[in-house]
Amino acid sequence: MEYGLFGLIVLIADLYAIYQVLTSGSSTGSKVVWTLAILILPVLGFIVWLVAGPRGASVRV
Repeated sequence: MEYGLFGLIVLIADLYAIYQVLTSGSSTGSKVVWTLAILILPVLGFIVWLVAGPRGASVRV
């Protein structure tokens, strides 16, 4: 049961990330790259998107 719950959480997080990528103002190429990264590596892709995605890039000092 725990694995199913974890899988559902990962699925919801990935769908949220893909939605945010597709509705962002980024170029088409970067949207495709981010979407593929999230689809191919669901957990790692989501974590990298959280750190280096559109919001992560604006936090840099």
